[in-house]
Amino acid sequence: MGNADYVYPSTNEYRQCAHPVAVPPPQPFFKSFKNSLKETFFPDDPLRQFKNKTPSRKFFLGLQYFLPILEWGPRYTFQFLKSDLISGITIASLAIPQGISYAKLANLPPILGLYSSFIPPLIYAMMGSSRDLAVGTVAVASLLIGSMLGDEVNATENPALYLHLAFTATFFAGLLQASLGLLRLGFIVDFLSHATIVGFMGGAATVVILQQLKGILGLQHFTQSTDIISVLRSVFSQIHEWRWESGVLGAIFLFFLLLSRYFQSKKRPKFFWISAMAPLTTVILGSLLVYLTHAEKHGVDVIGNLKKGLNPPSFGDFVFTSPYFTTAVKTGMITGIIALAEGIAVGRSFAMFKNYNIDGNKEMVAIGTMNIVGSCFSCYLTTGPFSRSAVNFNAGCKTAMSNVVMAIAVMFTLLFLTPLFHYTPLVVLSAIIISAMLGLIDYEAAIHLWKVDKFDFVVCMGAYIGVVFASVEVGLVIAVAISVLRLLLFVARPKTFILGNLPNSTIYRSVEQYPTTNDVPGILILQIDAPIYFANSSYLRERISRWIDEEEDKLKSTGETSLQYVIFNMSAVGNIDTSGISMLEEVKKITDRRGLKLVLANPGAEVMKKLNKSKFIETIGKEWIYLTVGEAVEACNYKLHTCKPDATTEDSQPWNNV
Repeated sequence: MGNADYVYPSTNEYRQCAHPVAVPPPQPFFKSFKNSLKETFFPDDPLRQFKNKTPSRKFFLGLQYFLPILEWGPRYTFQFLKSDLISGITIASLAIPQGISYAKLANLPPILGLYSSFIPPLIYAMMGSSRDLAVGTVAVASLLIGSMLGDEVNATENPALYLHLAFTATFFAGLLQASLGLLRLGFIVDFLSHATIVGFMGGAATVVILQQLKGILGLQHFTQSTDIISVLRSVFSQIHEWRWESGVLGAIFLFFLLLSRYFQSKKRPKFFWISAMAPLTTVILGSLLVYLTHAEKHGVDVIGNLKKGLNPPSFGDFVFTSPYFTTAVKTGMITGIIALAEGIAVGRSFAMFKNYNIDGNKEMVAIGTMNIVGSCFSCYLTTGPFSRSAVNFNAGCKTAMSNVVMAIAVMFTLLFLTPLFHYTPLVVLSAIIISAMLGLIDYEAAIHLWKVDKFDFVVCMGAYIGVVFASVEVGLVIAVAISVLRLLLFVARPKTFILGNLPNSTIYRSVEQYPTTNDVPGILILQIDAPIYFANSSYLRERISRWIDEEEDKLKSTGETSLQYVIFNMSAVGNIDTSGISMLEEVKKITDRRGLKLVLANPGAEVMKKLNKSKFIETIGKEWIYLTVGEAVEACNYKLHTCKPDATTEDSQPWNNV
């Protein structure tokens, strides 16, 4: 291109081969507004299934949407029941000891862990869209509740108020979760990026493990703080109170649990039941050992009495008075978002393995509803933990009925078996928690982040360090702040780069990505790789001016053809606002002062619509807007070799392509 042998077609020939860049036909405001809302809040078009249906059919489909059990229930078979029965009993064996353990982690009575494994799974089985999610309490949410509520109320000194605040926080967590689903605001959860979750979960797991040193060492007094400095100070300042009996038991049980996890690896999926049964086995063995040796009289603390019976109502225990109301709402919102992110991520992961889809907004409504109902019946925050769901998946569950089986098993335990947990040593619960938490420290994911994206690694480590050295809330705020900062940087500092011509083609690509590309004499081709908004318009104006300066300096130093045209490839500019249009007008004035011609290539429909309404197309000249970079370069080359850049006769003008 640009050599002496090139034959330049006439203007009439250009006009015949041109592909015009059309301005989209105008749409009524309300139609355009409706389409924008639909794309923002209803990308999955949930109302599509209701089209062309009778009113009775629409009503039944609406019930199915909120109660998926009405969809899969009529197709339920005996084969499904056999699989779900095995899965449900298996996860119940894990849910019972974990529930008791995590309730202690939240500074709540152990029986609440069992209550929370009874009512919420029944609600989720009716409303949830995941076949594999096993509902129950989780360690991170339990830690958050214990940490945030513990800052305001001491669970030991005022247990009734603390308990009521936990119910209130769970109620508001469920209210937030269900509202996000009903209002189609699930994208808010997406602000918790993968890197954020990896770092946050790892930090929370580290803090939880360190706090279990209290149970392992049999300490009576322990710090309420969660940071590593306070925890280690509390441990090593009480060396004289360490109990070797408790420590030995803890080490033995922890070794057994870690050994059982070896059989949970992907290479041995058939032995999942060994790992699943291990926590309950340790509880049984520990209880027998304490009962036979009377170890509770020799420094080994036990759970004590657990009240028999099903969940008592608690909807009359909510706290709506200051100053505790604010604490309950704040705790509920933060723990609700974390639990929601974990539950949806786990559900989507296992749905991907079985090649089915789950509705994120529907999941939010289901998880929120089960927490609202649960808070009215002595349950605290629940979601879908990964460990329990993995066991459910490996056990071969077919539907959410496995949650019902688990709930029935827990109900049987509440009615008849709670006295058997009297002699369960607390050190066993600590060992169970440590074993579960080690699986949340995903160092391989952190290494992967470092290799792929250093900024994501910084986000991950920011969350981890914040949680470990400050508090769970601080770590979460740091991680989200860094993630939002990165998002703002992407918007405020978009990529711009020079395009060159791939040899023997009309294809134009980045000269950095393809070093073999050729420059086009007299023409600077720039690509803007993001929408143009108020946040980046000033930066783009300055960056474009610098590209022009650098190109002119380069051409002067080499003695090549002086710069005549600047082409913007706008294929990646999905949208533009008024600040962006003002920026283009300023760039047009800059190029005019320098004797350069500004050319646009491939502006999208939304961009063309706004450029037309703002009269910028008239300012630049509609004959200087082209469908492709190739056509723009051909037109500019034609101008360079047939007339001066500022000629105004018809034959010297490129074709009118708008």
